[in-house]
Amino acid sequence: MIIVLLIIQVLSGLLLITGVLLHQPSGEGLGGMTGQSRVFNHRSGLEKGLNQFTATVAGVFMISSILLAVIQ
Repeated sequence: MIIVLLIIQVLSGLLLITGVLLHQPSGEGLGGMTGQSRVFNHRSGLEKGLNQFTATVAGVFMISSILLAVIQ
């Protein structure tokens, strides 16, 4: 059981790194803190799908981390 969880955690960690690196840089800088840079808030379908993929993989990574902590 621990081996399977470790494999899931390693794979989800690698996929999470890949998903984060595939995101386009927003270039907001300090304007992102005040919301001034969101004048043209347009996300393509690919970016939305990438956001969902990254969130799902992050959830799998967190769940596997919690399960590994509880088991050990």
